[in-house]
Amino acid sequence: MTVTDPVDTDQAPLSLGRAAARTLATTTKSVPQMQGISSRWLLKVLPWVEVSGGAYRVNRRLSYSVGDGRVTFTTTGADVRVIPPELGELAPLRGYDDDDVLTELASRFTQHEYVPGDTLVEFGSRADQVFLIAHGKITKVGTGAYGDQTVLGTLADGDYFGETALIRTDGIWEFTAKAVTTCTVLTLPRAAFQDVLSRSETLQAHLDAFTADGSSARNDHGEAEISLASGHDGEPTLPGTFVDYDAQPREYELSVAQTVLRVHSRVADLYNQPMNQIEQQLRLTIEALRERQEHELVNNTDFGLLHNADFAQRIPTRTGPPTPDDLDELLALVWKDPGFFLAHPKTIAAFGRECTKAGLYPDAVDFGGHHVPAWRGVPILPCNKIPVTETRTSSILLMRTGEQAQGVVGLHQTGLPDEYQPGLNVRFMGVSEQAIMSYLVSAYYSAAVLVPDALAVLESAELGREG
Repeated sequence: MTVTDPVDTDQAPLSLGRAAARTLATTTKSVPQMQGISSRWLLKVLPWVEVSGGAYRVNRRLSYSVGDGRVTFTTTGADVRVIPPELGELAPLRGYDDDDVLTELASRFTQHEYVPGDTLVEFGSRADQVFLIAHGKITKVGTGAYGDQTVLGTLADGDYFGETALIRTDGIWEFTAKAVTTCTVLTLPRAAFQDVLSRSETLQAHLDAFTADGSSARNDHGEAEISLASGHDGEPTLPGTFVDYDAQPREYELSVAQTVLRVHSRVADLYNQPMNQIEQQLRLTIEALRERQEHELVNNTDFGLLHNADFAQRIPTRTGPPTPDDLDELLALVWKDPGFFLAHPKTIAAFGRECTKAGLYPDAVDFGGHHVPAWRGVPILPCNKIPVTETRTSSILLMRTGEQAQGVVGLHQTGLPDEYQPGLNVRFMGVSEQAIMSYLVSAYYSAAVLVPDALAVLESAELGREG
């Protein structure tokens, strides 16, 4: 048996060491990496429409049913307004047709946002406002037949209460109104109504006639009751409808994301091998601008998709987490050629868990060369720009795209001066006295929903429910 001596670490090296050798070797380098770069599916799949002059006008033919018992609203981003003729749904204003006065009244409504649990009015307090519910659910809690607290009713999109404040100054709230979900509500204080009333003789005459006729029998909508004889066919009053083009069509102006890139001239002159420093700085800057662009297309309060979905196209989940039934409800809203779902990756994972619980295994589809999950054959694309709230809820969007399909479109303008990419330009701004070169990098973009049923949103989907 041969025993070898231990290696003497102090012995002089017999060959060139690795550390010394690396000083003569050429290192292979990657381009600069950035974790903030995502797949940006929304930018890839939106059809982009060329916008001349920086603005895109969406003309619509609108139809509103007056007399159906519900108030209709228009939305511009996060801004909600009541359609003036729809104020005729309020019993004191039913049959009043002075468009100028109704428009003035509509402009006096103010918008308020409430979260679940918020109290809108308290029992016994002075009733001096009219409430129009644009979106959400509100419960009316009051005293029941046996003296206990009970839910007297639930109000939702298009409902209203407090219209008696228009004709009474001494009324009180006979119930407490609380928000069940996130709510958007328009309110008109009696003082604002009184200001318009004092300047309109026609409105005064209408209210006088309404008050004088107050003893007549009326139905729940403030209309005179129709007496019917048993066994005879009546003649029900049909709701009146007006159809017109929007006199003030929505215009989408191109938004901009900008930054100033600064590079020292010494860096640009001396350190350009093997990679051009200015090109790499521009590449990372443009990636960041494109990420911001997609974020704005989803979240901007003016043109972002989450804020431009019609209230009738927004639905809550049935049980909390996003289930196959919930996605079916979205498909029922965007049933004309749905293009794709858009959801946060965590929401997609939550939906996958619900499918597993239900014993369902949705097939994936090939989408632009990528294998992506799908439901009913409609791709589900990830988008990390859709917010996840502190309570771990998020939204799922479903949309139809393209001008020909009257869907959702992206807006941009090409052919810009110093254009670097479509809709994005890089303009040299000069060299400072500190030898720093500056470049203005700008991206111009927006998005438009051509008709309301092109976009639907599943709201408040829970991502972390156990069970």
